[in-house]
Amino acid sequence: MESTVTECVISTDSPSSLALDVVCSDWVRLVSGSGLCSGSVQIWDQSWTWLCEEALDLQGAEVLCRELGCGAPSLLQGAVSPLGLQTFYCEGHESALRDCPRSSSENCSSGAAVNLTCSEPLRLVGGASRCAGTLEVKLRGEWRRVVNYDPWNYDPWNLGATAAVCRALDCGSAVSGGDRDGFPQSRVWWISSDGVMESTVTECVWSTDSPSSRALDVVCSDWVRLVSGSGLCSGSVQIWDQSWTWLCEEALDLQGAEVLCRELGCGAPSLLQGAVSPLGLQTFYCEGHESALRDCPRSSSENCSSGAAVNLTCSEPLRLVGGASRCAGTLEVKHRGEWRRVENYGSWNLGATAAVCRALDCGSAVSGGHRDDFPQSRVWEIRPHCVMKSTVTECVWSTVSPSSRALDVVCSDLLNRPIISLSVLDGASESQLQGVWVMLGSKFRVKCSVEPQFPGGSFQLLSPSVNLTQNHTLPAVNHSAHFLFSDTGPAHKGNYTCVYLLQVFDHAFSSQSHALQLYVGGSDSDLIFRVLVVLLLTLIIILLLFIFWKVKARRGAIEPAEVELELEPFRSS
Repeated sequence: MESTVTECVISTDSPSSLALDVVCSDWVRLVSGSGLCSGSVQIWDQSWTWLCEEALDLQGAEVLCRELGCGAPSLLQGAVSPLGLQTFYCEGHESALRDCPRSSSENCSSGAAVNLTCSEPLRLVGGASRCAGTLEVKLRGEWRRVVNYDPWNYDPWNLGATAAVCRALDCGSAVSGGDRDGFPQSRVWWISSDGVMESTVTECVWSTDSPSSRALDVVCSDWVRLVSGSGLCSGSVQIWDQSWTWLCEEALDLQGAEVLCRELGCGAPSLLQGAVSPLGLQTFYCEGHESALRDCPRSSSENCSSGAAVNLTCSEPLRLVGGASRCAGTLEVKHRGEWRRVENYGSWNLGATAAVCRALDCGSAVSGGHRDDFPQSRVWEIRPHCVMKSTVTECVWSTVSPSSRALDVVCSDLLNRPIISLSVLDGASESQLQGVWVMLGSKFRVKCSVEPQFPGGSFQLLSPSVNLTQNHTLPAVNHSAHFLFSDTGPAHKGNYTCVYLLQVFDHAFSSQSHALQLYVGGSDSDLIFRVLVVLLLTLIIILLLFIFWKVKARRGAIEPAEVELELEPFRSS
């Protein structure tokens, strides 16, 4: 499927009575499509020629889809003539397009050819809606149940494969999917879950003569979905209203986003773009407790183009428990509404651990591996090779067998950020917007602390002078440490930072606080002395001026002519 036939042939000396039978359509085909049931139409007429635009009507498209073993036509571009002047005049009951009456037509270029998309021949039966039930596929003209073929238990049916089926059925997002036993023994079709996630469903189905009592149950959301996202829990929001329509910008508030994420089996919303209206004029008015978005009161809204749609990212429903922080512990996943431990079948590696850390927004992977000391209970299973290619949620499936195993994961963003504060023990200080002002000669203390997570650890204080950092690493006592400084001088001025150091799971971790700026000024005695000097000088100057004018007045130093000159401006005015 990825190379040429010749490249995939190997030699064997073993005799065999087996052979491969292949049946192809010899007169019509779809080319350059996304799968077996879509593409541009070509017919054989001495050579493969393009079928012209307006060559088919809807009945002709139905006949062609049925001939190719596909479902009903879902998209017909460049086909239906407004005048009904098609090349093929089918009534719809024909088994092949060549059985329909035909008018002459000229050959067309590929740019003017009919483009046809047929639905895949699959359905869900026995459920509450067309988007829930037991998966059946039509192959070779026969409908049968489908069983996931996984003889080595390497690619079990997971949520990613369920999502592929939901897309093929034009249903909403994947809710749940998995094997179910208890059916009457009958012949089934086999399917590859790994193939479904990389190709179309039809391409991954094949025949088996072995009867089975098993089947695949699939549940999709039938009214809302996220499309064009990076995983099952992100994308643009569409709702079903006779057809899938985009949900307009400002249609949801935070409560509505929470309801939608919960309905799709995801975690809390982590990103909501083009959604929250500043006036609260949203389409859905949810209180947050509803189980589905359709349960919320709704106002009328117009359809939106994809460029004006709500984009929502929900967090994945997973967590690490039993550790000292949210970024270390035993991996649990919520699937089908239930939290369970996760067991890996195979060799869990650092790449899979990194995928879990990214999903949790916990930085880089440090370590991950099995533990086997838990009480026996039912778990979810996961495969590392799937996690490394898809999201964690897409790679989870159910297992009936109880297990005592679990996965422990440690990520780099393990430690909380420490807090730094400064207090002056004597003298005056003044708080600034970016730090603290301390007088010369004062004593001050820097406190490093951290929210309780782990016992032990130590704090290192990074300060402005190299000499000041000597021996400034103290053990954490009650999750804090105090660094004392006396006789504050100019060398103490600058930024101070606390670093929390800890050894966890045989790995060294550290976390650094924000920087605190320290300003250094004069001491209280210096300030009082300077104020007294200024006051004394001011008094001396005032006293000298008073004595000067007093002496001049007594001696009659001011002459009458001078007085006349000084009064002249006032007289003239």
